[in-house]
Amino acid sequence: MNMHKIIKKVIIAGVAATIGFGTFAIEGTNTAQAATATATTTVGQKVINYGKKYMGTPYKFGASTSTTRNFDCSSFMKHIFKKYGVDLPRTSVQQSKVGHAVSKANLKKGDLVFFSSGSRATGRNITHVAVYMGGGKILHTYGGPGVTISDLNSGNWKRTYIKARRVL
Repeated sequence: MNMHKIIKKVIIAGVAATIGFGTFAIEGTNTAQAATATATTTVGQKVINYGKKYMGTPYKFGASTSTTRNFDCSSFMKHIFKKYGVDLPRTSVQQSKVGHAVSKANLKKGDLVFFSSGSRATGRNITHVAVYMGGGKILHTYGGPGVTISDLNSGNWKRTYIKARRVL
């Protein structure tokens, strides 16, 4: 093999190695970022994921906190947050006083959102609690659907929204 062909192969190998290592470095960074994102899945997302396992579980006002056969809104929040080390009080009114206030515009996954809705509602009193899922969605339980996902920014939930609290 003549010297010209050897130099050409060395250059090609060098360029290929540079591109390969560059791609590896870029893909390695993305892989590392993805691994970090997975490893640091927010507690809020974990609470939501756990709560979604109960989709369709029946609603029962005053449900016991010692069962998962049925829930009311606050016993559901108490149950799903407890799995991740947050011991919430029993009622939605009590839950509305823990953590710290957060504006509707600054909601994060895992924030508690409170409403004045249902037969006991006055428009100002807390009668319902849900967990914010992101993307304008809430996970909660009420009436016929039991544990369900609703749109925070439409219908009854938009009209009866009172406030939010961050407990995570």
